[in-house]
Amino acid sequence: MSFTAAELAYLKSQPLARIATVGPDGQPDVVPVGFEYDGVHFYVGGVDPAKTRKVLNVQAGHDQVALVIDDLVSTDPWSPRFVRVYGTAEVVERSGMFGPGVYLRITPTTSWSWHLDGRAADHSDEDFAPRRTVHPVSGRADQAASQQ
Repeated sequence: MSFTAAELAYLKSQPLARIATVGPDGQPDVVPVGFEYDGVHFYVGGVDPAKTRKVLNVQAGHDQVALVIDDLVSTDPWSPRFVRVYGTAEVVERSGMFGPGVYLRITPTTSWSWHLDGRAADHSDEDFAPRRTVHPVSGRADQAASQQ
């Protein structure tokens, strides 16, 4: 498991994400989605997902995706926070939060998190940069690295 305890708690606290896929014509597409995380994969489903662009894009061979889970703790002071995930997606059948059916299963490859403690975004802060994690590829855990 490559996510920290704080990142896992944040993921559990958020009901909504945004997923970006790329269509066969190269057009990016981003949509809000509900998601689940089982400790290894993220799952994105929905109402009749087999007909959605996100699923059709992945089925067309465009398996690289981005997922952003974010919120705004406060506007005064400005206090955004997020987990951003790059990964690969595949179409699977499973029973999840949207019932049985088609889901995208996303395997994280790299993630970033930022200000999960909800503090104000202060550009003079020493650790203003997001935390970056390279997630282990199945069978290649020796390549995993975490950087500040």
